[in-house]
Amino acid sequence: MIELSGNNLTKYYAANKIFEHISFTVQTGERVGLIGQNGCGKTTLLKILMGTEEVQGGEVSIRKNARLGCLEQIPVYDDTVRALDVMESAFESVREIKKQMRLLEERMKQPETAGLEKVLQTYGRLGEEYERNGGYESETRIARVASGLQITDSLKNRGFNRLSGGERTRVMLAKLLLEEPDILLLDEPTNHLDLETIQWLEGFLREYKGTVLVISHDRWFLDHVVGKIIELEFDRANIYRGNYSYYTVEKERRFLIDYRNYVNQQKKIQRMERQIQRYRIWGEMRDSEKMFKKAKELEKRLEKMGTPEKPVLENQRIRLRQTEAERSGKIVLELKNISKSFGNKPLLEDVNLTVFYQDSVCVMGRNGTGKTTLLKMILGESEPDSGTVTIGSRVKIGYLPQNAAFEEEESTVLEYFARLHNIPYGEARSQLAKTLFRNEQVNKKIGSLSGGEKSRLKLCSLTYAGVNLLILDEPTNHLDIESREVLEETLAEFDGTLLFVSHDRYFIDRLADRIVVIEDRGTHVVNGDYTYYAEECRKSRQNTSRAEGKDTEDTNPEGGTE
Repeated sequence: MIELSGNNLTKYYAANKIFEHISFTVQTGERVGLIGQNGCGKTTLLKILMGTEEVQGGEVSIRKNARLGCLEQIPVYDDTVRALDVMESAFESVREIKKQMRLLEERMKQPETAGLEKVLQTYGRLGEEYERNGGYESETRIARVASGLQITDSLKNRGFNRLSGGERTRVMLAKLLLEEPDILLLDEPTNHLDLETIQWLEGFLREYKGTVLVISHDRWFLDHVVGKIIELEFDRANIYRGNYSYYTVEKERRFLIDYRNYVNQQKKIQRMERQIQRYRIWGEMRDSEKMFKKAKELEKRLEKMGTPEKPVLENQRIRLRQTEAERSGKIVLELKNISKSFGNKPLLEDVNLTVFYQDSVCVMGRNGTGKTTLLKMILGESEPDSGTVTIGSRVKIGYLPQNAAFEEEESTVLEYFARLHNIPYGEARSQLAKTLFRNEQVNKKIGSLSGGEKSRLKLCSLTYAGVNLLILDEPTNHLDIESREVLEETLAEFDGTLLFVSHDRYFIDRLADRIVVIEDRGTHVVNGDYTYYAEECRKSRQNTSRAEGKDTEDTNPEGGTE
């Protein structure tokens, strides 16, 4: 059964056309990923489905009586409203029934209640309705969802308006999941979540009884949740019946077919054009109206064919080897017995780590475990309470923060790069082109660059300066899928040593050869990529379950800890 569909949708903002000719269907029970470049209209499309935005063409159809739920802009509540109150509002109907039942209970306690039999009948009917609507399960469900999204008892009892942006997002996501709408619309639900919480959400959505349409840049999340991809472009919605990995393979296969058809069509057009030319020459030589007529017939056929567009597969490669960086020593970085506390709260205790030349090391851990603090101590921005941080010989560090910032926002990319490195514009253009800043892109003002472009410019600058140890803190935050893949391509070409913090499992899997996990204030090292790490976690849980005599069925194949 079709839950919702869009037919030939067109959307404008003033004179700016966002998209056109967008058509798709979503069936009952499907988990669908909506992807596309930043600015292509994904969030706008969700708003159209919710009815909060209008379309200038086409129509949206939604199954009759279907309930839609969407994680939209965070509302403002009264200052007396707690986070728990917001979550409990998901059960507003059963709360009202419960309120009526309590009033009847008070009446039944009175010794002489008029119409007691009628009161008992009403109470019984309300009890059945309360049970039918899941009233007796509401507290259990709230506890389950709150635990999964790491909404602690302390957080539950805090005023909603006093929560941070990330905390409010988690509370609103909890409320939405508890409401259990028939169609669940999610826009980047993994933002502000650590890895363990994301894994819980993946399991929740896989078991969800309704239909899910989700916008996400988290490719691992898309691989493990959705079974269908809608790729939104300006003038079409491309449908792929599989997860993200299937999409990448199938997209290339379709491109090869389209390109082969394009080449064959171009050959056919060229043959027809040559034939038209011959008919005209023969017509002039023989003064033959018949030849001219044949030429005109072929021209009409050619006009009907139109001008075919050449298929393009966006797969531009990065070439990052701009400057021969001096090779560092074998040991690039060594941490010995590092401890760090904030006030009376210990954060890290007795941390030891050695990073060798050309290692690619990912630091993982829950939010608040000290990942960024560890990077700051390595960079010399913070001092450990005890222990030593030793930088190896000939090591030149380059740091890429979560949000790359530039003081010269009004300078163009070309002006900034040439001035920073004191090189001619020609040389600057050549270096920038290697990281896909080409043609007029070098004349963009830095202030107008996207987050991905700023990260790419910073990387281009760092590698040109000859750094041989790159330290990165959540480099894929706020980047769309294409920008993430360009960044991965960039870092895969880097000749030096990488040390990075990330929650992006696809990114980790592609780049990391060692994983440092921070938990219980200490660290342990896994020699392998994320897939290897997840498998080790799965085996560990199975062994623990067997030792305890529990059911060994693995409900979370990727590991429940970072």
